[in-house]
Amino acid sequence: MLNFERKGNGKETLVLLHGFMENLSIWNDMEPHLSENFSLLKIDLPGHGQSEIIAEVQTMELMAEEVKKVLDHENLTKIHLLGHSMGGYVSLAFAEKHLEYLKSLTLFFSTYFPDDAEKKEQRIKSYRIIKDAFAHYVRAGIPNLFNPNERDILEGKIEIALETALSTNHLGALASVKGMVERTDKKHILENLDAKILVLAGKHDNAVKTDVTIKGLPDRTNIKSYILDCGHNGHWEKPSVCAAIINTELLHNMPKHLVF
Repeated sequence: MLNFERKGNGKETLVLLHGFMENLSIWNDMEPHLSENFSLLKIDLPGHGQSEIIAEVQTMELMAEEVKKVLDHENLTKIHLLGHSMGGYVSLAFAEKHLEYLKSLTLFFSTYFPDDAEKKEQRIKSYRIIKDAFAHYVRAGIPNLFNPNERDILEGKIEIALETALSTNHLGALASVKGMVERTDKKHILENLDAKILVLAGKHDNAVKTDVTIKGLPDRTNIKSYILDCGHNGHWEKPSVCAAIINTELLHNMPKHLVF
């Protein structure tokens, strides 16, 4: 079973899925700001953190089934599901098969679109680098995921992101990249899911095409979206703001002060 941690005793369960080359520790900055009404379930996805690799190609669907095993082990049947980047892709795969579990679905600096041809080519080219020069791959890519206009004040967070990525099993990272290449279009989920859908995106996100993602959202009353002045990592760049939005939208708890 996947490694996981539970925090808090709130009535509402919020399941948090990290992104590529991350682990459940990425939520530490947001955790103090999330509502006391939440019970948090933080999960290490396969090949990340303390969870073992489960396949040579870890598809989003395969990882989603491993997440479901954790939920069933914890006797959870109604949850709020939030995924960052790759965790968002896993969340969409979960929603496709197990929508009856969902009270809400949050795409956290993620997208429902599959990789375009250019992105797929980039991922495929990265296979050898990840396998043979993983540290170089990490150090070359991670800083670019943060707001370039705030590199000076985000230096400490970038270091944490680098340390987190470098701690990832490189074979787990490789298996996950191979799985992300195989992703299919999941817009139909947003078009048909009756649960609350929340999308948080970054103005300076170099990993996700924010403009395309936001413009392509179905015009439905259960979908809300926010664009923040940050890069790909809102959990490190704007943790209190992200948490305030989540509290407000998922629980209707209006904060006293919410500054974007």
